[in-house]
Amino acid sequence: MRELKITPIRNGTVIDHIGNGLALEVLRIIGVRDLDKDSTVSVALHVRSGKLGWKDIVKVENMELSPRKANAIALIAPTATLSIIRDFKVREKRVVDLPPRIVGVLRCPNPTCISNQSEPIESEFGVLTRRPVVLACAFCERTVDDFLRHLA
Repeated sequence: MRELKITPIRNGTVIDHIGNGLALEVLRIIGVRDLDKDSTVSVALHVRSGKLGWKDIVKVENMELSPRKANAIALIAPTATLSIIRDFKVREKRVVDLPPRIVGVLRCPNPTCISNQSEPIESEFGVLTRRPVVLACAFCERTVDDFLRHLA
């Protein structure tokens, strides 16, 4: 069987162990449209994985994730790993980690919440449970567990 490989990147980020079918949402979170036009983006969908059964992988050249984007990825892909590549070598590798508070990543599902009004505040959620992930708005206490619909 012939195997196709994705070319290595000199500098950037590899997001591995993304749940099967979620790579396109990860691309939306990292803002692929805002990347340098000369940056290579590789997406592998439905890749066999010993840990997950099936997974997705995203490689983005010339980009390191902000903590806010890493938090958003942790919400939808809690099994993901982030590898920072510099000079073709993995310089840092970590599992995404959901912090106790998520700020500015999601919109509150409550349309009357103060965070959805014209007040100069960012949305803020506390983690109620981690498996499954359930968050509560710090302002109105509305809970949310459907993160894709509420990404800011």
